[in-house]
Amino acid sequence: MTRKILVVEDEVAIRDMLCLMLEQKGFIPEPAGDYQQALSLLTEPYPELILLDWMLPGGSGIKLIKQLKENEHTRHIPIVMLTARAEEEDKIKGLDVGADDYITKPFSVKELTSRLNAVLRRVAPTAVDDIIEVQGLKLDPVSHRVSAHDQQLELGPTEFRLLHFFMTHPERVYSREQLLNNVWGTNVYVEDRTVDVHIRRLRKAISHSQHHLFIQTVRGAGYRFSTRL
Repeated sequence: MTRKILVVEDEVAIRDMLCLMLEQKGFIPEPAGDYQQALSLLTEPYPELILLDWMLPGGSGIKLIKQLKENEHTRHIPIVMLTARAEEEDKIKGLDVGADDYITKPFSVKELTSRLNAVLRRVAPTAVDDIIEVQGLKLDPVSHRVSAHDQQLELGPTEFRLLHFFMTHPERVYSREQLLNNVWGTNVYVEDRTVDVHIRRLRKAISHSQHHLFIQTVRGAGYRFSTRL
């Protein structure tokens, strides 16, 4: 992780305060005062998170989110909107276009820190050797065992890797190509439709406990692992 957070805020006092707060929490803030400057700073290594105001010189935060989501290099960067627009319809619009959280001004530093950490925990992969458990579905990377409510399940090696990836990256949609790159590797040639075959096998392997419902098809986009049914 770069620990870099892009702070896109046109009000100098708020931007400076946010940068100071992030530095105190061990992050590396990168300030941007307008739309174009924010775009120019989105280069490798990409930020771990973007803290984004709605109203910006040169373009809106909503427009910036849409542009980031269309780019394969930036679409997975978590975004937290921090704005004075407190109407429910504004919040819904921000979340619908791809923001991971929406915080209204004025805000407390304590709440902001807590919610940033919550977003980062949600999108960060779990440590390689950690046992992962989601509502009775348990995966142990060390012993290579999967169980559902303490009943052992039989998974093939590819299905195991696929489930491990899903369980460590919940609530985010991944295309077939992204799953191929993350589960099979970038140097292996496998057709996109192979993902569908292994998704079906994985669902079948965990279907007895109804956990297959967590592996959801998102039409036109790919797949996600979610407990929100």
